[in-house]
Amino acid sequence: MAKPQVGEMAPDFRSTTQEGTPLTLADLKGQRTILYFYPKDNTSGCTLEAQSLRDGREALAARGFRIVGVSPDSERSHRNFCAKHDLNFTLLADTDHSVCEAFGVWAEKSMYGRKYMGVVRTTFILDAEGRIEKIFDKVKTATHYEQILAAYEA
Repeated sequence: MAKPQVGEMAPDFRSTTQEGTPLTLADLKGQRTILYFYPKDNTSGCTLEAQSLRDGREALAARGFRIVGVSPDSERSHRNFCAKHDLNFTLLADTDHSVCEAFGVWAEKSMYGRKYMGVVRTTFILDAEGRIEKIFDKVKTATHYEQILAAYEA
């Protein structure tokens, strides 16, 4: 599917958190959400990104943001990732790629000449109504929370 654009309503979705609790777009309404898509738990770039958001969570919460991460990893993998890195936000187990596909971030990638399907690292900022406010296609993993705050100070 094509990636939704700024100003459009976010695609509806249903997935489960690292604790096995269902989560839908409707559950996110009422508060701004940083919905970030990343390829894999416990890989270097994904860990740096998660740690940046963890470390910036209070500053982001002070601006009204909640954080939700999405990857194709399982609930168990997410629980281990959260425990290992003391993550203080929700992760969605998108094992069937349906959320990634709805947001247009499940795509063909290439590494060392090998083509495969995977998550294109992208962050969507949703307003309290579920409308897309901003999209970060070029995520700075080590300083992602500062990148988000800077975009709202401009």
